[in-house]
Amino acid sequence: MKLMLMARKRRSARGLSLLLAVGAGGLLLYGTSLLAQAVKPSALASGKPVEASALSIPDVRTLMTEVMEHQKQLEKVRENYTYHTSMIMQDLNGNGQVTKTETADSEVFFVHGHRIERAVKKDGKPLEGHDQQKEQERINKLVEKAQNVPPGEPLEGPNTTISVTHLLEIMEVSNPRRDVFRGRSTIVFNFAGKRDAKTHGMAEDASKKIAGTLWVDEKDRQVARMEAHFTDNFHIGGGLLANVQKGSSFYFDQAPVNGEIWFPTGAEGHIEARVLLLKGVRQHVIEHDSDYQKFSVDARPGEAAAATSPAQP
Repeated sequence: MKLMLMARKRRSARGLSLLLAVGAGGLLLYGTSLLAQAVKPSALASGKPVEASALSIPDVRTLMTEVMEHQKQLEKVRENYTYHTSMIMQDLNGNGQVTKTETADSEVFFVHGHRIERAVKKDGKPLEGHDQQKEQERINKLVEKAQNVPPGEPLEGPNTTISVTHLLEIMEVSNPRRDVFRGRSTIVFNFAGKRDAKTHGMAEDASKKIAGTLWVDEKDRQVARMEAHFTDNFHIGGGLLANVQKGSSFYFDQAPVNGEIWFPTGAEGHIEARVLLLKGVRQHVIEHDSDYQKFSVDARPGEAAAATSPAQP
């Protein structure tokens, strides 16, 4: 699974979301890959209690490879769910005061390992008439495309996938430790891009200019939280298209649903950038995810699906 909470390109949040989609793709794969395998399968299978302090933290290279395989196993479970996401996009002036606010509401579902968002509201008003029809046509096309595009490849926008092997050459992991996050035992890592790493493409270039912290649920081996920030200015198109400023930051949270899958619960981002060498962009984005529901057996992808029961984290 690629956690695209703060890095996905949203049509309704052209400023911050587009820049993060281009600039932080590598980091988000990195965050997903660091799901900890802190509890050995043999220990879990024995049914005997294991003291957290007695468990060793796994080798990162081995951990990342095994976690990616674990994520692939959850794709089918994820496709049984839908949930609601609400986003608030605020434009800020130089003093940090809000000058413009937009909102967008979407329904999220998954097809063949691909995350698809159907817009349902804009600025608090439900889509109607031509707008609703146009959105449904877009969704129908995405669903059809998703069934033919291998998982891991993008349906829209640039491919931000980085191989696990190469990612380890770009990022450094430090200070692994255990902590309690929201009442659950977690493995915590600090990470930072290597400034002298050889990179190719925007996702890799961005990865070596990002640092942060990752909280990994020890029992379920899922990312519970990630915080990250740009440690240096990041130039897109050599700075001609955009220049994301040092200090721009974001975080996202996840939580377990129905004891079988983890989903996003919220995210927030702050960014300062200069677009096309002229326009300064300062944005604050807040996202809230909720109303996790299972599709009924006869629900058709891309259409409003009946849900068997609501599920909460």
